[in-house]
Amino acid sequence: MTPARQHLQGTDLSAPSTNPLSETISRHKAGEPVGIYSVCSAQLTVVEAAMAQAAEDNSYVLIEATSNQVDQFGGYTGLRPAQFRDLVWRIAEETGFERDRVVLGGDHLGPNRWQRQPADEAMAHAEVLISSYVEAGYSKIHLDCSMSCADDPAVLPDEVVAGRTARLLRIAEETAGRHHIDGPVYVIGTEVPVPGGAHETLSQLTPTPADRARRTIDAHRSAFAGLSLDDVWPRVVALVVQPGVEFDHLNVIDYRRNATAELRHVLDTEDNLVFEAHSTDYQRPAQLRELVEDHWAILKVGPGLTFAMREALFALARIEAELVAAPSRSNLIEVIERRMLADPTHWTGYYEGDPVTQRTARRYSYSDRLRYYWADDQIDAARRALLTNLDRVGIPLPLISQFLPGQYDRIRTGRLENRAQALVIDRVRDALRPYARACMATADEYATLTTGATDA
Repeated sequence: MTPARQHLQGTDLSAPSTNPLSETISRHKAGEPVGIYSVCSAQLTVVEAAMAQAAEDNSYVLIEATSNQVDQFGGYTGLRPAQFRDLVWRIAEETGFERDRVVLGGDHLGPNRWQRQPADEAMAHAEVLISSYVEAGYSKIHLDCSMSCADDPAVLPDEVVAGRTARLLRIAEETAGRHHIDGPVYVIGTEVPVPGGAHETLSQLTPTPADRARRTIDAHRSAFAGLSLDDVWPRVVALVVQPGVEFDHLNVIDYRRNATAELRHVLDTEDNLVFEAHSTDYQRPAQLRELVEDHWAILKVGPGLTFAMREALFALARIEAELVAAPSRSNLIEVIERRMLADPTHWTGYYEGDPVTQRTARRYSYSDRLRYYWADDQIDAARRALLTNLDRVGIPLPLISQFLPGQYDRIRTGRLENRAQALVIDRVRDALRPYARACMATADEYATLTTGATDA
């Protein structure tokens, strides 16, 4: 049984009734430079950290499962949509975070998982996928039919993508009606690398051309009307376009707002639409704020959060080596290396080069393929042993200063407890804090928050 499944036992929770995301979109369209960051991770520590950050900010949290992580067959997490929902709600219950401040979303929902099958078969699976997410109460759905299937041309025409999207939209609406639940809000478009991250090394990216973004909107609006779904258009709240941000294993491509000057005006005549930015991980705080100001009001982040979690756990493993006798150590880093070599499924097609280069990438790459392995039974056992060992012996403050200096400062000022898991969660929050500042503040408040922001 995976750690996630163990966490779910006995869960039987009902859905919250509100969707605060709609209020954020309305405020942004009314001229306020506000947004929300979307946490795309099924890792329990990351989910808990996101709730802790939202609680401090008196905000809500948007948690999204991708079509790779969670589907009707379990995805790579082994969780179906209702199970992932219950997992998130259980964490909210255990941490005292109000469930009506949790918004659940589904990312890249469409035929992505079944691209090697003919389009008819892949779309049939996608219909079940969409229905299972909506039935489970997910209130933000990214409809993504951009990928070619086995019998498709390499690049699909806009009309085909939009037509398949409309087909899934109808399934979503029918499912919501059948279960007497409010219909979700929708996201369309997919000007981003494939779900799971880029395979290749990147040097630069061109933002989506403005005319292409307009064609995407027009094609989808027309396809929805063709299925008599015009009334749903006001609940299409975001368009995914490429703002020119991305990361690969070793590099980050930063946002350049002067490159999106024309693209930003595409939404001037759209009453309900904002942009959604994918792969914003590792952007600098100033660039995150610029993205929100430039109408990317939904910022997706995922690998950057598990990257921060890995940094904390590796730091704790090095502290453990200083404090705990060798026979009792968790050997977390060694266990991870052994398990990733034993099952290279999730990294072998991404990390190239000689053995040293590959080992470095497995441990430290921005793309963080290690995130797929935290649910492994042996790795999870080593992680738990590490935390137990350190709480048993206690971590001297000088060692925290050496390996986790940001957390050391917060312990010294009484804002953080000196417990191993608390250190990990706070390190993940270090990756979330710039998003919170960029998304939640007005312009004047942002200027105030960024004064001495590293210690906020």
